[in-house]
Amino acid sequence: MRAARLIKMVLLLQSRPSMTAAELARELEVSERTVTRDAQALSEAGVPVYADRGRTGGYRLVGGYRTRLTGLARGEAEALFLSGVPGALREMGLEDTASAARLKVSAALLPSLRDAPRTAAQRFHLDAPNWFREVPAPGLLPAVADAVWDDRRVTARYRRGDTEVERELEPYGLVLKAGVWYLCARVPSQEGPEQGTPGQGAVGPGSRQVYRVYRVDRFTAVEPVRAVDTVGALRGAGIERFERDPEFDLPAFWEERAEQFAHSILRAEVVVRLSPEGMRALPHAVDPAAARKALAEAAGADGDGDGWVTVTLPVESEEVARTQLTALGPEVEVLAPASLRERFAAQAVRLALLYGPK
Repeated sequence: MRAARLIKMVLLLQSRPSMTAAELARELEVSERTVTRDAQALSEAGVPVYADRGRTGGYRLVGGYRTRLTGLARGEAEALFLSGVPGALREMGLEDTASAARLKVSAALLPSLRDAPRTAAQRFHLDAPNWFREVPAPGLLPAVADAVWDDRRVTARYRRGDTEVERELEPYGLVLKAGVWYLCARVPSQEGPEQGTPGQGAVGPGSRQVYRVYRVDRFTAVEPVRAVDTVGALRGAGIERFERDPEFDLPAFWEERAEQFAHSILRAEVVVRLSPEGMRALPHAVDPAAARKALAEAAGADGDGDGWVTVTLPVESEEVARTQLTALGPEVEVLAPASLRERFAAQAVRLALLYGPK
């Protein structure tokens, strides 16, 4: 266990200029005292680990030291070949690059691990889009992906309703959600805050750094920002790049914004009675988080002995609720609003006419 931890510590220090004891302790899941002991052990073993003292100090490797302890175990090698979604790589224009990288890694593996790509591919295949939904790849996705890889500031035009808006963006990351591509981007500080949805740009109130989310298929143009000198003249064909915030965490950012968006569109409420089967099916018919919350807050069975429960459910709109709740069939009864109950009653009459005795 300790040997594996020491190797991981060396690899961490090899991949970064310097790391504090707290950072190493967090990565290695040990105490800072253990980090100090491990650094001492590495130094005694001939690994040139150096500790800088002071507020800005930390641990680093001296003299460009590189370890050769980079062999992959079978599980690590197989996991490596699951690290991308083939369709997503193809849509971003990275299929050839990823294929070349896999070939190079395969060639570097030990003979006993050469079958890792095949064994992984035959056991796991990642297919991101939803069923019965073919979403064409956005034409500008490769250009956006290039900007993300290169930390390249861009000028983008995108559709917002019936109009087009132009913004200067610093592309931080791409997210593929249910077959739809989203760009997470920082807006330069001169831009004012602007509220929106993941389709139009989303901003956290009071945020010092303004980050927004855009649907890539709504972009109509993406051009790199050219570097200019102090008098405003173009400086050759130079591309302007931005300095990435090292604290930005793309998965955490996306999780937070996705949750905010899901809550923001649930602006209406309906009151329904659910059978036991309806309670089990509800999270599959409506927003799962909203369904779980509504069921958790229910007062319990209605008392008629049949196990039905009354819940208040947040929904996007009455029309959306009608479509979603129809999927539950006779396992749900709409109580309010009255207009929605009337629509279900009319629908029930039509069904009775269709399926009743002829």
